[in-house]
Amino acid sequence: MTSPMLGWKFYDADDYHPEENRMKMGKGIPLNDQDRIPWLCNLHDILLRDVASGQHVVLACSALKKAYRDILIRGKDGASPKCDETGKDKHPAEVKLLVVHLSGSFEVISGRLLKRKGHFMPPELLESQFETLEPPSAPENFIQISVDKNLSEIIATIVETLK
Repeated sequence: MTSPMLGWKFYDADDYHPEENRMKMGKGIPLNDQDRIPWLCNLHDILLRDVASGQHVVLACSALKKAYRDILIRGKDGASPKCDETGKDKHPAEVKLLVVHLSGSFEVISGRLLKRKGHFMPPELLESQFETLEPPSAPENFIQISVDKNLSEIIATIVETLK
């Protein structure tokens, strides 16, 4: 899929969860690091492949912890040894990443989740996501945008930041 505003390739990280993760969340069981790390490593590899071919990419992903965002940037070489250990280099391949942190209250986000249909993650898991969340901070490359803004304002802020 392509992001219409930028012409960049678009990925929804949820599309890349293994079936085991989808089933676990579907039962109302929060994912742990062991569930997420292989998924994040796979996403890093996808980002790295596209960026290496000159493609700009937008990834929608709930990378809740700094360690998860580090995996997206550095993959297996900058992260947990649970990732595949093949292809070690002295200088691990990094993805230049701008984190867009969409911040909002539990009540607002919960209300939106309740309206979402056909997704494997039930709204009951939102509390565990808020408990896990480590909002980005310096020196991470990020912007924070309130979900209270309308969609066109959010998109305009992101596009302006990317210029």
